[in-house]
This record gives sequence, C-alpha cells and structure tokens, in this order.
Amino acid sequence: MQTTTRKRILQVIVLLGAVFILLQFIRPEVPHPPVTGDLQAPPEVKSILQRACYDCHSNQTQLRWYDQIAPAYWRVAQHIKDGRKGLNFSEWQNLSPADQKGKLFESFNQVQAGAMPLKDYALVHRDAVLSENDVAVLKHYVAGMVSVKPADTALINTADKQYNKWKTAAVADSKVQPTPNGIDYLPDYKNWQVVSTTDRFDNGTMRVIYGNDVAIKAIQENHINPWPNGTIFAKVAWDQLQDADGNVRTGAFKQVEYMIKDDKKYADTKGWGWARWKTPELKPYGKDKMFTMECINCHRPVKDNDFVFTMPVKF
Repeated sequence: MQTTTRKRILQVIVLLGAVFILLQFIRPEVPHPPVTGDLQAPPEVKSILQRACYDCHSNQTQLRWYDQIAPAYWRVAQHIKDGRKGLNFSEWQNLSPADQKGKLFESFNQVQAGAMPLKDYALVHRDAVLSENDVAVLKHYVAGMVSVKPADTALINTADKQYNKWKTAAVADSKVQPTPNGIDYLPDYKNWQVVSTTDRFDNGTMRVIYGNDVAIKAIQENHINPWPNGTIFAKVAWDQLQDADGNVRTGAFKQVEYMIKDDKKYADTKGWGWARWKTPELKPYGKDKMFTMECINCHRPVKDNDFVFTMPVKF
C-alpha cells in the first residue's frame, strides 16, 4: 500500500513538472520597439520614473529572471501591454504639450491615490514602490507646471460674453453630434443642481459638477456607493482667471463631460457611460468608442467609490 501511494505521488509530481515545463513555451510576445522620444525632466524626477515606471510604461522594459517564469510571465506581459497603451514615455513626443501635462497629472494622481503601482506588481517588484520623498519630488515637479493667468480685462470680458452665450445655448443643441460611443449631448444639465466643485492644478481649469434629479435623491438618501442607475453627472470646465483684485474666477469654457450610470447598458465600461464635448462648439471627443478607456483609467484609483472622484456636498 505504501509503495503504491508513493508511486502515485511520484507520478503526480512528474506530471506537474511536465506541465510546468510545457507552460514555459506559452509566451506572449513582449516587443521592444525603439525609443522615438523620451520625457525630458530633472534628474531626480527622471530617476524615480525610470526606476518605478519605465518597466511597464516605456519601451525600455527590463524583465527580471523571475518575470520570465510562467505563469508570472503572462501577468507581467499583460502589465506591460496595458501600461504602454495607457502611457508610454518612449513615445512622449507623440503627445501635445497640453496632453503631456495632463498625462503627468493623471499619473501623479494615481500614484497619490495608491492605484499605481499595481499592488500585485509592487508586491514582487519592490523598486516600483514609491517612498514619501519620491511622491513629494513628483508633486513638486508637476505643481511647477502650473501657471494662473494674470489679471486681464479683455480676457475677463470675453469670458463673460461667452458665459452668457453658453447659458442661452448659443450652439443649437440639435446640431451637437453624439460621442463615438453613441451618447447624445444633454443640454438640460445647465438646470441641474451643483453637486461639488474641483480644479485641475496642472492645466489651470476650474470645474463644476452638476447632478440630475436621480443623483440628488441618491445623495439625500446616502445611496452613493454604488450610485443608482439613472444617475448622471455633468462636469463643466472653464479656464481659471484672476481679476485685478486677486480673486480667482472662471474664464473661457473648455469642455463638458458626462458620467451616466447604467450597470447593464454600460457593463463593458464599468457600469458608466462616458462622454465629453470640447470647446464652445461642443465637438465630441474621441476618434472611436475606445476613448472611454482613457476615462476609466483616470478614474480607476477611485473604483472603490464606484469610479466617482469628487464626493458630493451633503444636502
């Protein structure tokens, strides 16, 4: 009996070993394309990014010996694929200056929120873990890009005229095109209640978040995680201006974007429909419906809050 048991155990070990060896031949490709344009940053900033971010967010990936072993290799390969798709420092020149600043802000926001580096990746790759000093260095670097527009009477007058046109729907609502994922522009958001306000220090904009009746009722009943189906948020962004007295106020209209909750209709995009229109002409954002991945990736740090960043003011 003991001999039979030992034999079976040995057979299982041999079988598992054979399967393990066979798994090593299943290897998704991790390409190493050339670096066509790298981020230019102070040495202390560049050092942090290269150590903590470049293995997944550049073409300069360096796989450790333990990364080469399947099934861990499969997970690392997916990290690299997703990381380069979201942000690739080796193709930095392909982004406009405004998008470069936006990507740095988004990246820092995810680091500060603890969403990056990914927990399972950082558990093994300790070099990717950022210290408090690392975070402070990155914050100082990103904050240094901020510039508040000085007092300018012409800009303020122009903004006031644009705001009045915006309030009276200067752009015919019927002419506004839907976003690539099929969401129509909702002009009635101007009559909704204000949920909260926020700003983006990287690009000098001020933002107001409006909520429809379903959102306001959910706030009153403290039903906000998850938000009920039918909830709609409209986030409107304006340039941030400073008047002659040093008061900060809204300037030119930049964009409006929506989050529409329907966990069945938008199951593939985390239960939310995402949409954005830019400039006073309300041009729909995105070349195709995959633009929603940008929205999801930006909101991923607050997935435990149903992907909603700004907590509402209690009514």
